[in-house]
Amino acid sequence: MATAAPTRSRALDVRLLTPAIGAEIHGIDLGAPDVGTRIADIRAALLEYGVIFFREQHLSPEQHIAFARHFGDLEIHPATPKGQANPEILHIEHGPDSRGRENSWHSDVTWRECPSLGSILRAVEVPEVGGDTLFANMHLAFERLSPEMRRFCSGLTAVHDIARVFARRLGKSAEELHAKYPPMRHPVVRTHPESGKQVIYVNVGFTSHIEGLSDKESRWLLDHLYATAADPEIQCRFRWQPGSIAFWDNRLCQHLAASDYYPARRVMERVTVAGDRPFYRADGG
Repeated sequence: MATAAPTRSRALDVRLLTPAIGAEIHGIDLGAPDVGTRIADIRAALLEYGVIFFREQHLSPEQHIAFARHFGDLEIHPATPKGQANPEILHIEHGPDSRGRENSWHSDVTWRECPSLGSILRAVEVPEVGGDTLFANMHLAFERLSPEMRRFCSGLTAVHDIARVFARRLGKSAEELHAKYPPMRHPVVRTHPESGKQVIYVNVGFTSHIEGLSDKESRWLLDHLYATAADPEIQCRFRWQPGSIAFWDNRLCQHLAASDYYPARRVMERVTVAGDRPFYRADGG
């Protein structure tokens, strides 16, 4: 995998993947007892690069959870089986009997009132080739809209619905899911709570419609905004190895898992850090 020349930032060995988003961080053991002393630098790198990657991190489930807890409270996903020993870990496995279907651009759990701050995904078993994950910088996507389109979208509100994806996956009706996770209203353009950047915050998976527009207008605008993530100049692509970890800022970027490896096996484990309620602030600061 080609990367830019190594750079050093905030006492971390950082190697950029692209000018737009993504960096590998080398020379750190996320399972080490003293990893807590590196958290401020890691968090700063996450904010700067949007998604950060670590190689050769053969963590136990307990170490994976402990590392994630340095960044906040952890979520439990409704797809996690009841009675699982470590409910904070979402196990994602596809192979000959289960074809992956994650290949659409999305932000995680935007159907929550307070969607996640970020996700920490660990590769357990990966195909010899394929199964890469792509990430897109949705602040740059916003910046590439025309000035008039930026003004029009800013202040609009969209509805996000868990049932669009998980009704079928969990074998539940929309009514059952909405009893616990009612549809949520979030700004079409959210302000990043730490950087102040404006970010496109609608996604193919969970956004149902934009309030105040006709169905036709809403669909057209959503399709237009969804397509902005497909710009290769705002993306990076990560090739997994066993023990690789990706930690992405779910408030800034969208991601897509390429489901091109069937019938090979791909086994991942994700721990997700809880976030706060999205908001839009016109000045961005």
